[in-house]
Amino acid sequence: MQRLKDKVAVITGSSSGFGRAIALSFGREGAKVVCSDVRREANAGGFEEDMQLPTDDVIRGNGGQAAFVKCDVTKNKEVADLVTAAVGKFGRLDVMVNNAGVYRGGKLMHEFTEEELDICLKINVKGMFFGSQEAVKQFLKQGSGGNIVNLVSTAGLGAYPRQSVYNISKGAAANLTRSLAVEYGQNQIRVNGICPTYCKTSLTRALFDDKAFDKAFTESIPLKRWGEVEDVANLAIFLASEESSYIHGDMIEVDGGERLSRYSV
Repeated sequence: MQRLKDKVAVITGSSSGFGRAIALSFGREGAKVVCSDVRREANAGGFEEDMQLPTDDVIRGNGGQAAFVKCDVTKNKEVADLVTAAVGKFGRLDVMVNNAGVYRGGKLMHEFTEEELDICLKINVKGMFFGSQEAVKQFLKQGSGGNIVNLVSTAGLGAYPRQSVYNISKGAAANLTRSLAVEYGQNQIRVNGICPTYCKTSLTRALFDDKAFDKAFTESIPLKRWGEVEDVANLAIFLASEESSYIHGDMIEVDGGERLSRYSV
């Protein structure tokens, strides 16, 4: 099935992890994919089998259409230029996936530095704001609606210990998503958030390799396993497609039942 046939999608943070999996899956579903990141190469330490190849090369190698545009999502002009480049390359924009993000954790609130707070707010909040803002401008110009998929987190739905600066940023990301949905639904611009728990990416490699953490985390999940990037990518395809045409403003958990784990046996 080509569920995204001929849709033009911009995906930030697409060189590794969730963004890479989403970009590859969009390409397989027929989308014209504009991959974007601060570097074209995948992050070291990830779980990708073909990490020696840039995401856009893999898409084209599989017969899809893709381009790469370097972009720092914390810089508004670079995000505006990214959308302009996507439209210049493929003629329009249909889907914006705001995936670029950063994680900081492992400390109590009073131990975090201002720099650690700032980087979470800049990338996870400002980056998503700028990406959404530029996408909305283009959607309104086109006059035919559009679709925004934001990578939030279960940390945007509740407080998790020892990652307060991350929780703050993802709480803001969740409310930004809701605000967009309220303001632009009338323009047929759909907006939804994906809320994963820990999944196997380069950002969580150290936690995955920590046997004590791995055991405790896995046991806390009713499905008793880590999330895979494909679990997130499959949901992103659904939300970007017409199959989800009446789903709007939702925060959809991809967590193996983690937020129900207090009830597991």
